[in-house]
Amino acid sequence: MAPRLLHPHYVIVLHNEAAMDGTAAAFLRSRPEVAIVLGTNEIASAVAIHLHRTGYAVVMSHDAAPPVIRRRMAFHDALWGDPAPVEGLEAVPVERVSELFAIFTHGGRLAITRMGLVELMVIAPFALLIDARMDKYAVKPDLRHLADVTIGLGPGFAIGRNCDVAVETHPRLTGQVVAEGETQAGDRVSRRLGNSGAERFVYAGLPGRWHTAHSIGSRVFRGMVLGHLERTPVLAPLDGVLRGLARDGIEVPGGVKLLEIDPRNRWQARFTGMDERGRAIAEATLAAARAHRAPAPLH
Repeated sequence: MAPRLLHPHYVIVLHNEAAMDGTAAAFLRSRPEVAIVLGTNEIASAVAIHLHRTGYAVVMSHDAAPPVIRRRMAFHDALWGDPAPVEGLEAVPVERVSELFAIFTHGGRLAITRMGLVELMVIAPFALLIDARMDKYAVKPDLRHLADVTIGLGPGFAIGRNCDVAVETHPRLTGQVVAEGETQAGDRVSRRLGNSGAERFVYAGLPGRWHTAHSIGSRVFRGMVLGHLERTPVLAPLDGVLRGLARDGIEVPGGVKLLEIDPRNRWQARFTGMDERGRAIAEATLAAARAHRAPAPLH
């Protein structure tokens, strides 16, 4: 693989930071392989963990839509300064590109940020770019020019059009690597969890501000008020354990998931850490990267 050239703005920022504390200069010398993961949900978090453990310098970039509901399976809440460990790791929230230099130079941590691709362009091109935003029905842009290898997760990806390789997330195809053609289109069919499918979710009937005083992991019962969208009460659709819940106080668009209930008993319910689906998708993402000649860096 041909050596990657630094973006000119990247060099300027590095030299300015080097004059301040030397971390940027150390980053320039070490030249870590940077992987950017778009999304802060549980799938994005599982992928970030696998990349981090393999040796990549990882930054997760938050996208506000759709809202993250399985927050105890994700690094998402670290964006608000809350503890959000997953699999024994924590993501460090950063607000400026300069903060990434120290994190990537010293290793041992991964970063999470509200900065988007425009702000992060100064450290492009990336070794890997993984679109893990999991917005099944959104149009996916072509971001291949920003990374050595671009990997799309879930519906909406076409090889050679908006990604180099993709990974299926459909319940029947989870973890399959797609090297040609397109990924399976979204079919609005939810995978089964216990004896429930789509009925375990509650969706926003209209855009507005969401408020809730409940916590993920709580036992809930059908008909219980779990929150309010503007002034409209949102009720539990069935008995179970709260597996997912949008963060209190956020603005949500209409039609997105607000919460999820695991209908199984408390000993069977899974609402923390990395689950089998996330692990399978993350492992497939690593396999796809390796197959497309983006070898993991040595520790």
